This record gives sequence, structure tokens and C-alpha cells, in this order.
Amino acid sequence: IVPADITVKWSDIAGLDSVIQDLRESVVLPVRHRDLFKESKLWQAPRGVLLHGPPGCGKTLIAKATAKEAGMRFINLDVAILTDKWYGESQKLASAVFSLAAKIQPCIIFVDEIDSFLRARNSNDHEATAMMKTQFMMLWDGLSTNPNSAVIVMGATNRPQDLDKAIVRRMPAQFHISLPSEVQRMQILKLILATEEIDHNVDYNHLAKLTIGFSGS
Repeated sequence: IVPADITVKWSDIAGLDSVIQDLRESVVLPVRHRDLFKESKLWQAPRGVLLHGPPGCGKTLIAKATAKEAGMRFINLDVAILTDKWYGESQKLASAVFSLAAKIQPCIIFVDEIDSFLRARNSNDHEATAMMKTQFMMLWDGLSTNPNSAVIVMGATNRPQDLDKAIVRRMPAQFHISLPSEVQRMQILKLILATEEIDHNVDYNHLAKLTIGFSGS
């Protein structure tokens, strides 16, 4: 997806101001102004970003909005397609994804439920699965060999503890997106209802108190 076709902007997301600011500083600015930051190792965009937290809290929205704000293309990699293919086909598909991302960069490769594919390796893993994980990491590491690469692997999970430690090391930028607080729920409600015809006497504070434990979705 090209940036112009991504329909989500940061202004469409409420209650995650601190995460948005951190992503602006760590991803968007280094990507948009690569000419200014290319000599600095401290200000390079990370090769991997992990968004973790309960379902329905905005991880996918954040990923898409980050791509739009950074002017990056967005590849939504369906893990099921990788894991359902025969081993040889999975290898070709993974290689094709990284090759495409390199050609159309700057680009984000987004992997939702990344833990279902790149969970911690163990002795019970099928040989093909283990080799697929290894190949994915090798392709990922290949991004680091090119200092001009502007491809970021961004993963989302609600089970970060299940991820392979080798994957976690490749995602130095990690953001926890939790269930919204009362103040955040009020911000979300105001954003959702901004275009609706509602009574002027609606008490957002009261609604926020009633929705404890609710997510933004």
C-alpha cells in the first residue's frame, strides 16, 4: 500500500499520544530526513519495531499510521500464508516479500500476531518450521548490510513473552499499548463521536467511567 492510500492518520487515533511521539522521534524523523541523520548511528531508524499489548488497542492502526506519516509503503504480511504453504513455497514467498520491500523502500513490513510465526524455538519444532524462522531472520539481517536501506519489520503481538529471544533482539524499538485509562477512554469516545449528532449534555466523564476494561475497538 502506498502512503496516499493508507486511510489512517495519527490524528485518527486517540489516547496514544506518548507512543505516537516516541514513534515520531524514532521512526518518522529518521526516515523522512535520512539526509540529515545518515552520518549518525544514534539516529538511524530501527530495523525492527515491536508493538505489544491486548487485542483491540490500536496496534495495527498505529503501524499503518506510522507508515503514512513517514511516507513509507506498507506491506501487510499474512503469517497464515507463510505457514500454510509448502516449505519451498514459504521460502520463496518470504524472499519475495523482502525483495519487494527493498525495491519499493522506504517500506514497513507489518507482521500481525508475529508470535504465531516467530515464537521461541524448541525441540518440538518441525524441521521446516525451524528452517523457515532461520531464513526469515537471515533476510531480516540482510537489511542491516545496506546502510541506505529504509525497510522496517514491524510486528504486533499480545503475547510478547512467547517470541523467540533472537527476534526480540532484532526489535530494539518496543512499545506497550495497553488498555486505555479513564482519560484515554474519554479521548477515544470524543474522537469516535465527533462526527455524530449527539446531545450536548452527554457526560464523557461518566461514559469513560462506565467503560472500564474496554478497548478502543
